[in-house]
Amino acid sequence: MKNALLIVTLPIVLSACANWPAQSALPAMNGSAVADAGDAAGTPAKPASRPAAKPASARASGTSSSGTAGSTADAKAEDALPAVDMTEDLMYKLLASEFAYQRGDWQTAYVTLITLSQQTRDPRLARRAAEIALAAKQPEESLRAVRLWRNLAPHSDEATQYLLSFLVIGDNVAEAKPILEQRLQEARPQTRALLAFQVQRLLARAKDKVAAFKLLEDVLAPYSDLAESHLALAQAALGKGDPERARAEVREALRIKPDSEIAALTMAQVATDKRDADRFLTDFLSRHPKARDVRMAHARMLVEQKEFTKARNEFANLLKDQPDDLTVLYALGVLSAQINDVPAAEKYLTTYLKTLQANPDEERDPSQALLLLAQLAEERKDTEAVLKWLAQIEPGEAYIGAQVKRAQVIAKRGDLAGARKLLQEVQVSGEREETQIILADAQLLRDNGKLQEAMAVLKEAVRLHPKNTDLLYDYAMVAEKANQLDIMEASLRKVMELAPDNQHAYNALGYSLAERNIRLDEARTLIEKALSLAPDDPYILDSMGWVHFRMGKLKEAESVLRQAYDLRPDPEIAVHLGEVLWSKGQKADAQKLWRDAQSKDPQNDTLKSTLARLNVSL
Repeated sequence: MKNALLIVTLPIVLSACANWPAQSALPAMNGSAVADAGDAAGTPAKPASRPAAKPASARASGTSSSGTAGSTADAKAEDALPAVDMTEDLMYKLLASEFAYQRGDWQTAYVTLITLSQQTRDPRLARRAAEIALAAKQPEESLRAVRLWRNLAPHSDEATQYLLSFLVIGDNVAEAKPILEQRLQEARPQTRALLAFQVQRLLARAKDKVAAFKLLEDVLAPYSDLAESHLALAQAALGKGDPERARAEVREALRIKPDSEIAALTMAQVATDKRDADRFLTDFLSRHPKARDVRMAHARMLVEQKEFTKARNEFANLLKDQPDDLTVLYALGVLSAQINDVPAAEKYLTTYLKTLQANPDEERDPSQALLLLAQLAEERKDTEAVLKWLAQIEPGEAYIGAQVKRAQVIAKRGDLAGARKLLQEVQVSGEREETQIILADAQLLRDNGKLQEAMAVLKEAVRLHPKNTDLLYDYAMVAEKANQLDIMEASLRKVMELAPDNQHAYNALGYSLAERNIRLDEARTLIEKALSLAPDDPYILDSMGWVHFRMGKLKEAESVLRQAYDLRPDPEIAVHLGEVLWSKGQKADAQKLWRDAQSKDPQNDTLKSTLARLNVSL
């Protein structure tokens, strides 16, 4: 009686194998191993008579034959599967091993399969043993099974790839050397360059970087005429912390292939600093102006260095060759906005949107371009254009924010009812989006002086969502504005209870007490708690400075407020620091701070009330 051995495809692909293409599924069993044994549960198959033996042309496992870097110049000799009689004893052991594995007894299953693979010389059983050991997270047993698998199927690319991965990850690089040498020797000339990079990436996973580099040197030595060999060595040198060797290897690669874009990009990577990289890329582009990848990299480098005008020039050069390049169009739009060239920004961004509409790309979301166009329109006070761009944003990450912005614009032009109606009609998904809309609605009412209506909106929202800290916090802030301190404190205490690490709740309550000059010791304790959660928050430092001032500690108040103002020169902080200086008799310094605050925010309520209370005219 003959039946094929039941083999399950290896499901775990080590990350180190990613660079070595391989088929993961086994091909159909051939006649030498006979017909299917049954389903995955181990149901015995119908007996079959033994067919005639086939030549050694059936693979023991999938091998790459699609022209990848791992394939050889000529077709390899293929591994023949052994002709094995499926005796009752063999069938029993195979099924018993599978049942043992299903029960969680991986050891019994593994030992059985290893023993059977040695007896039958069938590589598929060793492969199955490797799968079981991998799933059980047993590296030594996995390596043993993979070694046996490759020994039984020496021409299997998949077995070789797994073995190499285990050897490198386990720092057995010496054992990997002859395998790598053979692969490079057998590779077709046109794929050997790519294989050099693949070998480097594989060896980069070794813990012993020095040993891995020496091995890479040795296996690539016969191919020193390839620029790619030197580039692979450059990457490996970087990996072991030797930038000088990396630069030397890149220079040799450029000598062999002066127009190599990848060599140019690698030289920029290994340059001593960004200025050297910039100079090199600029010089390379002057000699090779059509090097698109290098120009793109140079443009991005300039953006990182905040050289926005130069970066825009590089992207403009890229656009000449490919006027429909979406990446370049969008970059030009953003950079033009950055340097305040509004007409150019709008031109590039609208072209980007038209091109994207004509050539849809699921990987690209037009929302950011639409938001930027809306922002540019708002800066030039074109309300209709703002609303037009925002209305085009479809449901997605930016959708709710866009609708909120639309409502704010509509309210600013005097149509509060229309703005609130728009928010009410927005289709939300889940409590998070619902909260965003409620908070926006309440803010519109606050901005228009309708505190009681805002209180009512938030009160109802908190009733429906009593554990929503965002709603509770805003409810507290509106209550504080309406001088309903009991509601404010109760709401903030609830936030502290629900979210003990919410520094804003402690700070808000502490500042509110300090502002009213009451319970100052408690106010300081609350603000100290907030500072312990966010030590460098300028607004919490402002609160601490203000409570020191209220307690009459002018020196401490000035020190903390200056620290806050250095972190963020905000008008509110400037007003507080100015009052401390005024109280210390430094009136000219105080007035200077207040004038700066007034220039930034002429309508600031804190500034107005402070100047009125102190009877100061700027």
